[in-house]
Amino acid sequence: MIHVMRIVMQPARRSEKDVEQHYQDTIVHPVVFDDHADILDASTIDQLKQLFPDGQAQMWGVVPGKKNVNVSRIKKMRPGDWVFFSGDKRVYFGGTIALMWRNKDLATRLWGTDPAGSTWEYMYALSGTRGFDIPITEIRTLLDWNPNRNIMGISVLSEEESDTLQTLLTLDTAVAALEPVDAAEEEAAVAAFDGTLERTAQRAQRGEQAALKRRLLQEGQGQCALCGRALPGSFLIAAHIKKRAMCSDDEKRDLANVAMLACTLGCDAVYEHGYIGVTVDGAIQVSPLATEIPEVKAYIQDKLVGRTVTWWTPSREPYYAWHRTHTFKDVPPA
Repeated sequence: MIHVMRIVMQPARRSEKDVEQHYQDTIVHPVVFDDHADILDASTIDQLKQLFPDGQAQMWGVVPGKKNVNVSRIKKMRPGDWVFFSGDKRVYFGGTIALMWRNKDLATRLWGTDPAGSTWEYMYALSGTRGFDIPITEIRTLLDWNPNRNIMGISVLSEEESDTLQTLLTLDTAVAALEPVDAAEEEAAVAAFDGTLERTAQRAQRGEQAALKRRLLQEGQGQCALCGRALPGSFLIAAHIKKRAMCSDDEKRDLANVAMLACTLGCDAVYEHGYIGVTVDGAIQVSPLATEIPEVKAYIQDKLVGRTVTWWTPSREPYYAWHRTHTFKDVPPA
């Protein structure tokens, strides 16, 4: 069966002493594989070293739970899924599951045991991790959850909910031990799909985008708000500073502030995927994670480093602030 990326909600309240210690021990300070070669089986070490050539990775784990209540949920998780860590009413950290395995001895060595004598033996390594600062109330609203719903135990979101968060928060899947694609199975899945290939809202959105672009262009020309290059309109788009799907109706109608011209020569992509942001005083800020992709790093260094965005104003700052906390690829919190 072809695996679709799902989002896993991992409760981990750092205000709790034990959780904070675990976070420091294996997230802030990645686990060095060779330090635990005596209790890691050879195949797991080989896979980890292939995925993480520097010999270390951030790790987390899940306890089986009373009467193995968590096991059925854990079985839904796969490498390639995205994990959100949540606690104290916020989502604060996330990354891609690179590898999963079960090792009670290693979990006990890393984290000890809980009051019931269990340990976090269903383990996973994370890649492509980044920091967030998203109120859980916002997640509830996005997914149409009950206003009082909390993330009490590890849970795997539905495909629809996962797709919503992946799209709206621009979650890029990082390296993972993915199973090879079965071409015949993939073709069968496409042939069996009988849904619409176009969302009905797209036409209205394209019309709105065109109106925004006309407003921002002058005689078919314009200047990219990020790199500052003057370009023909065909190389510019009206990019929403805050992702359109996350805007309220009033924000969507705030045509003077909600969008900016961004060039299709690179700036729109690096902004949309969070490799750059705009600070509170209008300066370009570069994600530390941009260095992981040499071509992205080179583009930013050549066109964007040291620039100040003249398009920034106090009235546009709330939109740039949203991008900084939701899309900008920040380092994981220490």
